[in-house]
Amino acid sequence: MKWYFWAGAAIFAVLGAASLIPTHVTEPNLPGYYSFNPLALIISILLWVDAGTIYFLGKEKKHRQEFPTGLTNA
Repeated sequence: MKWYFWAGAAIFAVLGAASLIPTHVTEPNLPGYYSFNPLALIISILLWVDAGTIYFLGKEKKHRQEFPTGLTNA
């Protein structure tokens, strides 16, 4: 796996966790606690889905050799 897939997945995972950090604001978010982002739970889930997508796209897969006849070397 290339380094930039690891970096992308790590960045999105950290951002997802960081959006759940509680703080002192005047209005609660959807789960009922106070944080900077009123949609913290939804944003965190979306960021974690993005991190997983980047990770699985970056995983090296077994390369298949395709022949001109349409058969594969599996």
